[in-house]
Amino acid sequence: MARNPSRSRSRKAEEGSMTPQDVINLCREKGIQIIDFKFTDLLGTLQHKSVPTKILTEELFQNGTGFDGSSIRLFQHINESDMMLLPDSATAFVDPIYKIPTLSLLCDILDPGTGGPYPRDPRYVAKKAEAYVKSTGIANISYWGPELEHFIFDGIRFDQNIHSGYYFIDSDEGMWNSGQDSGKPNLGHRPRAREGYFPVPPVDTLQDIRSEAALKMMECGIDIEVHHHEVATAGQGEIGMRFGTLVRQADHVMLHKYVLKNVAKAHGKTATFMPKPLFGDNGSGMHVHQSLWKDGKPLFYDPKGYALMSQMGLYYIGGLFKHAPALLAIIAPSTNSYRRLVPGYEAPVNLAYSQRNRSAAARIPVYEKTPASKRVEFRPPDPTCNPYLAFAAMLMAGMDGIINKIDPGEPMDKDIYELPPEEAAKVRQVPGSLQETLDALERDHDFLLRGGVFTPDVIEAWIDYKRKNEVDPVRLRPHPWEFFLYWDA
Repeated sequence: MARNPSRSRSRKAEEGSMTPQDVINLCREKGIQIIDFKFTDLLGTLQHKSVPTKILTEELFQNGTGFDGSSIRLFQHINESDMMLLPDSATAFVDPIYKIPTLSLLCDILDPGTGGPYPRDPRYVAKKAEAYVKSTGIANISYWGPELEHFIFDGIRFDQNIHSGYYFIDSDEGMWNSGQDSGKPNLGHRPRAREGYFPVPPVDTLQDIRSEAALKMMECGIDIEVHHHEVATAGQGEIGMRFGTLVRQADHVMLHKYVLKNVAKAHGKTATFMPKPLFGDNGSGMHVHQSLWKDGKPLFYDPKGYALMSQMGLYYIGGLFKHAPALLAIIAPSTNSYRRLVPGYEAPVNLAYSQRNRSAAARIPVYEKTPASKRVEFRPPDPTCNPYLAFAAMLMAGMDGIINKIDPGEPMDKDIYELPPEEAAKVRQVPGSLQETLDALERDHDFLLRGGVFTPDVIEAWIDYKRKNEVDPVRLRPHPWEFFLYWDA
């Protein structure tokens, strides 16, 4: 039987094994008119530039295409602005967002001054983390399964100036609209605060939007396993991805956010991955499942271990816990992250591990008992992080735990929020502000420098930017609640 080249290329696209010539052939078959080059800046924002299809040649995959690095936050100064994007043919997909037939490629960043990879390219940091693991001989691959939570609102208004500051969120699904009288029927089917987990329509109003987003994510090469409404009122949801390797999964996180935001916009709504947009209800996290393998063998499994977890897996957790204060500056990197990371609301603030227990920072899932399913779920991260940096940082912390045999302590199979005060005081908690985590990262980052994975320049630039552009601007502004507390002082 004759082989179908088009079907073969479709399979390669799904597997992430497209060659430059495969990409060029795919463009011809699909009538592609525009090529979109996408890349991620250091802070985790997806950027792009587009060219006509005729520009795409095999040579471009070797030589790259130029852009102005001085116009990207935390990249180059104006006197060294010329930078290059090097498209990765394995990431090619027909973009489901654009009306004009467009093929998108994710890119690495090159520095023409050195001719090599750009040290502040987060995708390069993630690649170095994967290489470091192999170099240790401990493992040769890591798998990552992030769970991104989100909100889809009907509208958002916000402003801040010298004499006023406000935000106003609205969602027809929000419980606060139960008394709405807008001239049209109020049908009353809304999830109550902290009771939004799994209701069917008409309470869940966003099923079709999530389904549409999930299908478009699959067109981008993301392996989607599940989607559902989440705990909060007013449109909180989750679209679950199957696990993958570090760099590829970080690629998928960026595309996941890109697709959902655009699908929501097409329906006249707005999607946000902000950790805590609503007061008094659950926030949005990004629990990250992670494991190490060597030569096809899962290294975190032990049939005699606690929750079937190997000693290596426990040491990995010990590394996450030891470096948690510094890690959080990268994995929960916004001031808003610490509106979520407070006790209660299922917030994973306690540096303890457990099977099944969602009040612990590290959970060892026991849905399945197979060797391949054994992993640790680290729960403090949120989706404001740059996934390339976040996955790399967690991997480096876990590897430090293995290398130095860091004991995570005894498991905590209790509801930590209900512990007696004297017992609860013995459980370490994560820092309570971005400022504290940045200070911790400044003190504790040697584990990130191993193998040249992170560089001092990247860490210093990150800390400096976050302090000047996020911590200080929030710290200096009056908070609306302060007027309630102090106006009549």
